[in-house]
Amino acid sequence: MRRFSADYLETTRRGMWADSREALSDLQLGECERVLDVGCGTGELTRVLREETDGTVVGLDADTDLLAAAGDPTVCGDATQLPFDDDSFDLVVCQALLINLPDPEVAVREFARVATDRVAAIEPNNAAVTVESTVDAEPILARRARRLFLDGVRTDVTLGRDAADVFRDAGLSIVSTTQYDQEQQIEPPYDDAAMQAARRKATGTGLAHDRETILNGEATPAEYDALRERWRSMGRDVVEQMQDEAYERHETVPFFVTVGEIP
Repeated sequence: MRRFSADYLETTRRGMWADSREALSDLQLGECERVLDVGCGTGELTRVLREETDGTVVGLDADTDLLAAAGDPTVCGDATQLPFDDDSFDLVVCQALLINLPDPEVAVREFARVATDRVAAIEPNNAAVTVESTVDAEPILARRARRLFLDGVRTDVTLGRDAADVFRDAGLSIVSTTQYDQEQQIEPPYDDAAMQAARRKATGTGLAHDRETILNGEATPAEYDALRERWRSMGRDVVEQMQDEAYERHETVPFFVTVGEIP
């Protein structure tokens, strides 16, 4: 399983449920007394679940450093070997977890074991991400970098659209699948996260972090180096537009909320 930093999780999950939580309606949170958030990371979804139910929401993650930011109660544990008895929770849910597991069905079976009623997964289709930008080169390079990165990833990072199949294979009946688009907008005035993201583009730091994964696919080192050089040039254009308060960027990540019922 891939592991992530607290900064990465906070940035990628920031504001996901700020505007609407309608896609969570089939989780029936108002009826839950015990909820488990598996792979909770720093607790972005955990906090939303706690706001939507009067019951207890437990966050679980394998990384104790991330759990420190999730708020109690939390438990350190493995998604494929949950440290709970059968039927311990009304609902077990995860967000952007299954896409990082080599065998997501194993985890879903564990979710079903410790759940009495429902299992839910909120997973993206990362192949369908779209980017619009005032820097003309950014959408083109973002598509190129994403394609090369996905080619080198050894897990199914497009799984969101097909999570229902995993649920069925794990023995669950499907209640619903709802698409929820996460919208991330950068526009003036720019916050610290936006400024940091621009600097990472200009230096190529973010792309350098993904180098090993990209080269796991079909990309050659020369192709990667050429992409990184173009990426850094694009990043400098982003920084320049920011200095003029002219830069705007809109990213859409399609998530799918899949809810399954315990037979």
